Amino acid sequence: MTSSVQVKTAVARAVETFGRLDVVVSNAGISGVIAPVADYPEEVFDQVLAVHVRGSFLVCKHSLPYLEAGASVVITSSVVGLTSAAGICAYATAKHALVGLMRTLAKETAPHGIRVNTIHPGPVDNEFQHRIEVAATGADRDRAASIFSQLIPLARHADPDEVARAMLFLASDESSFVTGTTLTVDGGMSI
Repeated sequence: MTSSVQVKTAVARAVETFGRLDVVVSNAGISGVIAPVADYPEEVFDQVLAVHVRGSFLVCKHSLPYLEAGASVVITSSVVGLTSAAGICAYATAKHALVGLMRTLAKETAPHGIRVNTIHPGPVDNEFQHRIEVAATGADRDRAASIFSQLIPLARHADPDEVARAMLFLASDESSFVTGTTLTVDGGMSI
């Protein structure tokens, strides 16, 4: 995700394989560590921003030449891209930066009929989330998940299919007049 040459090559291979790009999804990320800003390891901060922000920038940059009117770009951010919490400065900074990238791209590509949006999932029932919860709480997996579920107004984690359906909406013609938006799929966590 952080190598311009590798991302450009991957995009070109996708176009070669499928003939064109109708939808581009930037969905890579790492969590970093949990630590106060004063103690946050600089190399981890740089790595998290490189994967999330530079990675999404490169995916979009190298995909844009292949996109035509009607195309959709979906960038995965997080509920943390609209909120934050103590100890997650790199992750929160990266996820907020993706909103700025999306808004810039949405304005630049709208005259060409290309839509760009971010999706902001809350806690999802997957291994990535469970590792974050255990690290954040120090509790075992089930207890950590329960602690996080209590932070969500709907009182549960999202099923991956729920996030996928929202992403499919942004990718499809069903959202043909939606661009520059932050779509939350967070069970009410950001309210």
